[in-house]
Amino acid sequence: MKTKQAVNPYLPSWEYVPDAEPHIVDGRVYIYGSHDLFNGLNFCLGDYVCWSAPVDDLGNWRYEGIIFKREQDPAAPKIRLTNGLAAPDMIQGPDGRFYLYYFMGGTKMISVAVCDKPAGKYEFYGYVKYEDGTPIGKKEEPLQFDPGVFMDDDGKLYLYTGFALQGNPLLLDGSKPTEHGAMCFELDPADMLTVKMGPKYIGIASEKEAPGSSYEGHPFLEASSMRKFNGTYYFIYSSLNSHELCYATSDNPTEGFEFGGVLVSNGDIGLPGITDVKNARNCTGNTHGSLIEINGSYYVFYHRHSNRKQSSRQACAERIRFENGKFYQAEMTSCGLNDGPLKGKGNYPSYIACNVYGKKGTRFLSMIKHPKSGHPYLTQDGKDREQGSDQYIANMCDGAVAGFKYFDLRETSKVRINIKGKATGVVYVSTEEGGKPVAEIQVKPCKEQHGFAADVNGLGEKEALYFSYKGTGAFNFMSFDLK
Repeated sequence: MKTKQAVNPYLPSWEYVPDAEPHIVDGRVYIYGSHDLFNGLNFCLGDYVCWSAPVDDLGNWRYEGIIFKREQDPAAPKIRLTNGLAAPDMIQGPDGRFYLYYFMGGTKMISVAVCDKPAGKYEFYGYVKYEDGTPIGKKEEPLQFDPGVFMDDDGKLYLYTGFALQGNPLLLDGSKPTEHGAMCFELDPADMLTVKMGPKYIGIASEKEAPGSSYEGHPFLEASSMRKFNGTYYFIYSSLNSHELCYATSDNPTEGFEFGGVLVSNGDIGLPGITDVKNARNCTGNTHGSLIEINGSYYVFYHRHSNRKQSSRQACAERIRFENGKFYQAEMTSCGLNDGPLKGKGNYPSYIACNVYGKKGTRFLSMIKHPKSGHPYLTQDGKDREQGSDQYIANMCDGAVAGFKYFDLRETSKVRINIKGKATGVVYVSTEEGGKPVAEIQVKPCKEQHGFAADVNGLGEKEALYFSYKGTGAFNFMSFDLK
């Protein structure tokens, strides 16, 4: 039974959990991801945290707390800044316990922690190793990175890893990149650590192998994840384009994977009319996530970027169309896990915008903040914290657009924007990108947050709302009210 509407990002706006792998345990969805810090100098600087929600109430997420601390790993390098806890994955073992597989920068190994509960206090367990006791990653293999773990119906346990970016010495840390896509290891489920087979390449093309194949334009980069639906294996990965999650399919978990398509892009690149990062509907960056099925509906989990750089990433999810074994690219929305439009009454924070861009277009973000000039962007006040949902869209300047999808506006008669800043102009409200305005809201300078409103009528059951500004100066877009 739903108690809350679901929005994107689906966690509180002060929480920065990218790379989330969703898993269902006893009627709850648990997500296991990295943990960025707001305005962090690098990725993955926080300890692992976990959140969960009932499968029938995906707007009601519960903080499960810190589940594993970096210093619990005996191999943890002293320097955290360049050696964070990267994207993990979780699997329940035959003994009923829960095993968290993860990569920590500076170790070159895949580590494992274990717990009696899906979101309890995990304890360090060991390193994935060959039969002679040597950890994987220590025998001149390509970099072990972003572990995805999967247990098949027959009880066989598989680990998928890999990183294919050729020119990133910081992340490679002296290791070589994979030149043949993702690697697979079969592990012994008796101890969840020992390699029985591998590494074996499963057929996911890398950059050199993609031209002329079904993978052309979407070669493997990172973010390995495996799922199985209706007897078919779906391997999910981030392509070399980095902003998109793709998938490949096979009837065997260790070989024969053929490219299936794009699941989601965190700039909607690939949807009609959106061809590249300059014309994306958000500033883009890397993404990582996976698929989950709940009561016959399918969802893709991924992350978006904020604060003008790559290392303040937030968890998002969308319902995704799945027909005859094929997934079709999902668009970014504000209503994500809600399984329907948001209500046309109430107050909505601006940070649930699914499209944010200026007249200068968008860009693929780096670890250095891009300039503010001409660019609206998502941010929050103050430092990283574990409370205070005050994220908003800053620098709504001339030509800036903030888009929200979708709302049931059949009974909506007024829209009010709540802003502050030194702006004089008009905010045009439309239900189509670049479409005819359904309302025009005059705004003027205000040092404190102030509401400006206009009437609307005659709108439909599933409508987008685009707010575009024309004028001088700029304002911070805090929230809007539908009445």
